[in-house]
Amino acid sequence: MRKMVFSLALLLILLLGGLFYFRNQVYYSHGAEKQVVIFEVKKGDGNGLIAANLENRKLISSKLYFYYYIYTNHFLNKIMPGSYMLSGNLTIPEIVHAITNPEAQAVKITFPEGLTAQNMATLLDKNGFDGDGFLQLANNVPESFRKQYAFLADTKATSLEGYLFPDTYFFKKELTAESIARKMLDNFENRMDDSILTEIKNQNKSLNDVMILASIVEKEVPTVADMKIVAGIFENRLSINMPLQSDATLSYILNDTVDSHTIDQTKMISPYNTYNNKGLPPGPIANPGMQAILAVVYPQKSDYSYFLTAGTGADKKTYYAKTYEEHLTNKQKAGL
Repeated sequence: MRKMVFSLALLLILLLGGLFYFRNQVYYSHGAEKQVVIFEVKKGDGNGLIAANLENRKLISSKLYFYYYIYTNHFLNKIMPGSYMLSGNLTIPEIVHAITNPEAQAVKITFPEGLTAQNMATLLDKNGFDGDGFLQLANNVPESFRKQYAFLADTKATSLEGYLFPDTYFFKKELTAESIARKMLDNFENRMDDSILTEIKNQNKSLNDVMILASIVEKEVPTVADMKIVAGIFENRLSINMPLQSDATLSYILNDTVDSHTIDQTKMISPYNTYNNKGLPPGPIANPGMQAILAVVYPQKSDYSYFLTAGTGADKKTYYAKTYEEHLTNKQKAGL
């Protein structure tokens, strides 16, 4: 009799211990993924698929615990489609709270290559963020930014223009303008790996000069192949102290998008007018993507001294010339 009582007591202890462990895993366990990642719930995803996806992304320790929680707490079929910023540091209840709450969704914003800080601020405004605050930061670099980012400390730039890396970002709705700017600067810093920085140093260039020229190349031509050739042409001009004569810099001054400007416009008084002034303008005219940056770091050598672009979209074409006479002929071909 005593043996049976002991066995039953032991079984009860084991059962209670198992229940305690299971409940503890449901409410307090964590996933292995410690970085914040974007987790997407698509329209039509079922509870089981969402649970499996969370487990596969290592955001939860087991889909069983997740499913038990949403079943017992009446969250079945209440998960909202959208993009969420999650990590394994969150508990299952915290994850469920996020993915059943529309306010917790991350806002997806794509900044195409070649946008200015002003363009980016407008996009942020349209998506409910503090665009004005972002632009103010971009135009007046805080001292804390210079202390945090070596590439800003090493330049005389008074603006973040050129360093706000164009990419697709997911921002929480409550994110401040400063946090958004830091995310973009973090992205730029991560992209500038040691091999790129070493190559720039070996060429006796500054990162700021590379970013200025890359921003011009980004705005001048659309394809990677053209970017490399045009970067080489600009290098040739700089080496012989010839003006860059870039219409992209005139467009920056005039805030237009045309490929060619009038003679009067090329005579405008501005440090950004590369028709009037030799060398590089004072700063980047846009925020270039990685392809334009690499084109400037690794330009293609050629015998060309002139180029022009004409057309729009997929029909945009670049014409090259070795002499000014050939360049004039190309302008006629392009209808400029």
